[in-house]
Amino acid sequence: MLDVTASLARKGGLSLHFKPTRVEFRNLVRSIMLKSCSNLPILYSLQHCPYAMRARLGILLAQQSVLIRAVVTNNKPAEMLAISPKGTVPVLIINHIEGSEAQHQPGALVDERIIDASIIDESIDIMLWALKRNDPQNLLRAEDPVHLESMLELIRKNDKEFKSRLEVYKLAKRFHKESEVKDRQDCEVFIAALEKRLERHHNLMGDQDSLVDYALLPFVRQFARVDRKWYLQSPYPKCRDWLNRHLQMPLYTKAMAKYPLWLECHEAFLLGKN
Repeated sequence: MLDVTASLARKGGLSLHFKPTRVEFRNLVRSIMLKSCSNLPILYSLQHCPYAMRARLGILLAQQSVLIRAVVTNNKPAEMLAISPKGTVPVLIINHIEGSEAQHQPGALVDERIIDASIIDESIDIMLWALKRNDPQNLLRAEDPVHLESMLELIRKNDKEFKSRLEVYKLAKRFHKESEVKDRQDCEVFIAALEKRLERHHNLMGDQDSLVDYALLPFVRQFARVDRKWYLQSPYPKCRDWLNRHLQMPLYTKAMAKYPLWLECHEAFLLGKN
């Protein structure tokens, strides 16, 4: 089997702007999957990235199994950059094997029948992929498509508006900027909206957990950690209760397990149902 990563590197290396041809892409995925010695999906992940945390939570909630390849921001694997040139985590590789009914069974060996693959490099799409395969808690509210769209809209507001404001607030706190209070108040617009929801219900979309609770959890956690002293006395008691309740779950502990880095040990680790 051609080692596509090595051959491309000899041609001048891989960059965020590298776009493999369909043949190169197919050969690259074949090379990655054959080296993994498993048919399980492969997840490139960074431990404390909120988007990667979101993906891991979704996989665990759906009782799926993947092989974790742990990475760090300043040293990303060349093959990850080749299949997802934007260079961010999480990245999930799902292989498709012709004639295989058990392609995602733990312990099943990969073979030469890999004919295609799907690459998912958006965290919410990874959650949806996992939960559409298995959703034991009905987090997607399958009986009500309108409900799901409402959840996705709130997640979009988190990702497009709150996250950028949160990054500004984090930098202001870190570098002791005069704008820290204003930057925090910009974030509070979203947090206050969540507080109003939680005044009415136990969780963000009702009394039962839903997709949006786990999708927003890593980002609210980051907000709470910027200025812990202020947060603990802030006027958002329902948000604090909601966050603490989810952070105390064994699920969260499992999602935050630390793994040796892929580029240091070239070993992937099982995440999910054994």
